Amino acid sequence: MNRKKVWLNKTEVIEDTLILKGEQTAEIGRLTPSGQMIVDSDELSFVYLAEEGNDYTYLYLPDFIWPEIRAAMDKGIQIFVVIGDNKMPLLQLEDEIGYLVSNIEGNSNYGEAMVEKVEAVFLA
Repeated sequence: MNRKKVWLNKTEVIEDTLILKGEQTAEIGRLTPSGQMIVDSDELSFVYLAEEGNDYTYLYLPDFIWPEIRAAMDKGIQIFVVIGDNKMPLLQLEDEIGYLVSNIEGNSNYGEAMVEKVEAVFLA
C-alpha cells in the first residue's frame, strides 16, 4: 500500500465554501473522501485520509490553517480540497476534528505543542 502526502497549506473562501489547496508532489489520481482523520503531532497537523484506489493519500492540515477551518465550521460552510483536477468534500471533517480535539485536550501523550495549539484554536 502506497501512501502519498499532500500538505494543504493554502486556503481560499469562495462564496460559502472554504477551499483548501495543496502542494502536489506526486501524481494524484481520483480521490475519494474516507471520512477519517488521524493526528501527526510531530508535524502539528491533523491528517485527513483520502482513498485513491487501494491506496491512501494523506492530506495534511497544518496548524496554521486551523483558524480558517474553525471559522468555516463555526459558520457551517462546506470545506473542500482542491488538488490538481480533484475537488473533494472533506466528509465528516467537523465530527472527526471534534473527536480528535476531545482526545487531545489536556492529553500530554500528543505533546505539549500539539495540545497547546489545539486548545488555543478549537477550545478558545
